[in-house]
Amino acid sequence: MRGTSAASLAAAQERFEPVLRSAGADAQALGEQLFAVVGALDSSGALRRSLADPSRGAEDKAALAARILAGGFDERVVDLVSGVARSRWSSDADLVDSLERLGVDAVLASAESRGVLETVEDELFRLTRALVGQREARQALSDVSSAPERRAELVDALVAGKVDAVTQALARRATTVPRGRRFVATLTWYGEIAAERRKRLVAAVTSGSVLTEAQEDRLGALLERAYGRPVQLNVTVDPTVIGGLRIQVGADVVDSTVLSRLADARRRLAG
Repeated sequence: MRGTSAASLAAAQERFEPVLRSAGADAQALGEQLFAVVGALDSSGALRRSLADPSRGAEDKAALAARILAGGFDERVVDLVSGVARSRWSSDADLVDSLERLGVDAVLASAESRGVLETVEDELFRLTRALVGQREARQALSDVSSAPERRAELVDALVAGKVDAVTQALARRATTVPRGRRFVATLTWYGEIAAERRKRLVAAVTSGSVLTEAQEDRLGALLERAYGRPVQLNVTVDPTVIGGLRIQVGADVVDSTVLSRLADARRRLAG
């Protein structure tokens, strides 16, 4: 997301956060309404372009958003979307993506109000990890050629009664409304947003064997010193990794696995 859009999203988040805190558990309903707005904009290129058109007056765009949503949406959602339309965006896609992000924030804020945000974050990670060796399941959950209802049933079969309601709602959205993303990638994104709400970075760690508690503690301490803030370790065991660790924190990747070193040696020899 370009600088202009990133700044507009940050401003919208700052305005919306007090609303979410006061909404408590009802913030999930606000998130679901924002998802409905995203769906409407995804289906109407003309409306997307009208709300993001830089040549159109800010108040005119805000009034358009308010007219469209009035009566069918919570006033807090109408006010937020009007504010988003009033801002400047690098592209109409950025505007819609930002509304989706705000919707995810709202749903996670409802979990935060109940004191279960950490649980939801952990459940999202565990679900992605459980699918590592399940290629057919991953494909089925990302298969947009199948009916969304069928994909939702598959998610329910995996998580119903085993996870928090917010986790299940987000997993259902990840498969029924992928918006061009794969199922696991979407869950990973949700988990990163949850970690961000908890003021923590996420370090995705892949190891060839199970790490001991002491090893995880040492790695976590090293990363926290390097980044200057708390780091959540999400560790996945991959037997195909012969040794070492692959660590990803945001866009930063540290790959010290044996396979990586062998591949690097092969590249140097080939060169």
